[in-house]
Amino acid sequence: MSTLQDSPVPRLNYPTASFIISAPTLATCPDDTGAEVAFAGRSNAGKSSAINALTQQKALARTSRTPGRTQLINFFSVMNDDARRLVDLPGYGYAKVPEAVKLEWQQHLSDYLRGRFSLRGLVLLMDVRHPLTEFDQMMLSYADTRNMPVHILLTKSDKLKKGPASAALQKVRSRLKEWEDLVSVQLFSSLKRDGVDTLSHKLDQWLHTPESE
Repeated sequence: MSTLQDSPVPRLNYPTASFIISAPTLATCPDDTGAEVAFAGRSNAGKSSAINALTQQKALARTSRTPGRTQLINFFSVMNDDARRLVDLPGYGYAKVPEAVKLEWQQHLSDYLRGRFSLRGLVLLMDVRHPLTEFDQMMLSYADTRNMPVHILLTKSDKLKKGPASAALQKVRSRLKEWEDLVSVQLFSSLKRDGVDTLSHKLDQWLHTPESE
């Protein structure tokens, strides 16, 4: 007998993604309905490049030579449907801004991750050469408090040869073994588009929920 789990998840067309709004705080975000997936990472982790690779658009998520410049929560619709959204969270870590501003960013991230009902999962980006930083651990803790799934992209995998990249992947998986029921990990290269299909399949699963139909 066929079960719901056996049914294939319909594929979403991510190149159709389009900008909705930039919000400085949780209060100014779009209505908390439907389903959305958030992308988070340190300012140099390649977050904007990953979103652009996923959507096959060169500048949907703006990249900057000054890490951490983006201070807003940016929302994008998928397939012209505002009920299915990709969310680009502010980068964190290297911005040359006052400490008070960094703390404010952190508070906005916390408010969003803890209080956004429509958030179905978190894509956490880490440079494959420098994974599981203090910021990464903080984001995992936020997700853990909500029992929310996390999919980790070990970005810039093209910077390493196949052997070291695979070793880094296994090391991260080993360190996160206690969270293996909620956390999945993959290698990713925006430059070579390695891992885009795996990421899109994960997003398909998260964004196809009863609430978003």
